[in-house]
Amino acid sequence: MGRPSKLTEKQWAAIDRRLLDGEKIRALAREYGIGESTIRERFSALHGKVKDAANQLLSAESAMAALPVSAQISAVNLAAKLRSISQHVASAAENGAMVAHRLSGVMLQQVEHVDDAEPEKSIDALRRIGALSKLVNDTSQLSINLLSANKDMAKRAAEDEPVLPVQITVQVEDASAPEPAAE
Repeated sequence: MGRPSKLTEKQWAAIDRRLLDGEKIRALAREYGIGESTIRERFSALHGKVKDAANQLLSAESAMAALPVSAQISAVNLAAKLRSISQHVASAAENGAMVAHRLSGVMLQQVEHVDDAEPEKSIDALRRIGALSKLVNDTSQLSINLLSANKDMAKRAAEDEPVLPVQITVQVEDASAPEPAAE
């Protein structure tokens, strides 16, 4: 671990603000009595991302301004719907994980009904365990897929690759429909 900083967090925050306001690293380094490389190491990657985000916002604002008012309203409404969908999908994943956890607890309770000495007497319990196991796996899948997509996007962002939107498809099946007979 490196040596402690000569500056307080409040001083670092002031440097951060002043850099984003356009002050020069050399002047700030001289004022605070630290090396320019120390400031660059701490802020260059973050400030590059901040500037990229600011440029993207400016680009989006310019694109919006170029649209007729009715199209601007449509774009704002679509963005709100997309945010809402993202929040709902995240909630669905969280709920799916909670349901899977609860079902796995019920499944473990069923294991207690299995007679190890005479498993043939436990066929009903084993069937329930198998069905619950399938439900747990199916219920967990949405959460697992979202975690995987998020991990991939975080990895790409860390490698400074452009992060493209990911399409996630959720299939809903009627649980009351009878399962096809096994062959």
